[in-house]
Amino acid sequence: MKRAPEITVPRGELLERLRAQVARAEARIRPCPFPVPPPLTGLLPDGGLKAGAAYSLEVGGALLLALLAGPSQEGHWCGVVGMPEFGAEAAGSAGVSLERLALVPDPGDQWLASTAALAEAVPVIAVRPTGRVRESDAVRLMSRLRDRGGVLLVHGPWPRAEARLSLGDVRWAGVGDGYGHLSRREVTVTVVTRSRPVPRSVRLVLPTPEGLLAAAVPAPVEQAARLRAVG
Repeated sequence: MKRAPEITVPRGELLERLRAQVARAEARIRPCPFPVPPPLTGLLPDGGLKAGAAYSLEVGGALLLALLAGPSQEGHWCGVVGMPEFGAEAAGSAGVSLERLALVPDPGDQWLASTAALAEAVPVIAVRPTGRVRESDAVRLMSRLRDRGGVLLVHGPWPRAEARLSLGDVRWAGVGDGYGHLSRREVTVTVVTRSRPVPRSVRLVLPTPEGLLAAAVPAPVEQAARLRAVG
């Protein structure tokens, strides 16, 4: 009886196959992060919003819309709880798909129950809690989000948040000597994460005249001043 011929695989090719198998297995176990605008990727350890994590935003507004836009454009449903002033038109301009947006404007004291119910089907949820959040409630909600691979964007403090995002040094442009219209706003976004306690910051235009988020480009005068300072 003839033996089947042995097939030898070069060591390098075998290692590459094993790496590919491990990567595929890890991808099934650990979902890819939800995307964020490119200027923010360097501020977050995972380069995006990690599934099963909560992110605390000092303010909502344009920053919140920018964080919702990435997942929405990728085809994910988004939910917004406890923000009656949330503007659908502004959200659409920022890139949020209104066809995949669920709103619970004023749940009152039932904000936690509403958020937990949405988490059963909606992977990206923004919420503004009413009052102080008990850690036990936060733990139960986050356990549900981890089971379903969802992410929570909180307007306000949140126990054990993956990261805290804040705005500072706000500057508006567009108004001349007593006339004109505000056309853009520059801000500094600062992020502090659990794994990177040292703050990281980036200068952004938020929003641009189109309602989006973009990296700020120093004005010619600022550039010249920096060159003089360096030289």
